[in-house]
Amino acid sequence: MRLLLLVISLGAAAGCATSGAVPRPFPGAGVPPSAPHAIEPSSRGAFDPDAVVRTALGFRGVPYRDGGSDPSGFDCSGFVQYVFAQHGVGLPREVREQFRFGEGVDPRRIQPGDLVFFATASHGASHVGVAIGADEFVHAPSSRGRVRVERLSGGYWATRPVGVRRMR
Repeated sequence: MRLLLLVISLGAAAGCATSGAVPRPFPGAGVPPSAPHAIEPSSRGAFDPDAVVRTALGFRGVPYRDGGSDPSGFDCSGFVQYVFAQHGVGLPREVREQFRFGEGVDPRRIQPGDLVFFATASHGASHVGVAIGADEFVHAPSSRGRVRVERLSGGYWATRPVGVRRMR
């Protein structure tokens, strides 16, 4: 059953890595501090990257919200954390911490469901999205203020990649 969410745009805000905002928690999220590289197994069976992509694409149009970590509004890392939590994978809240999870992937071997990281606000990973295939990714950017799909090789993003991580 699909739940139609009515969302109100709160307007664009600062980039996700530099906000310092504290998100509202949601059930089932998070990884114990004692296991900084652990991935929580899904209680629904094997990890399915195609299902992760479908979930992420289902949030297109949701407004950007600084510190947002639920369907009323997302910032980039809150979006990724929320999407993966729906599939039993606990990720930390901040981009730089998410960049430490999973397995590093050669960018030429990117697959749907991989996390793609960019340097936008500082050196190193400061923005994250979910690869969906065909040179595209879905993310919660601050400009234009809505979760959307963009090309990895397109203008702005092509000059800012810092890595790819796989959560399997």
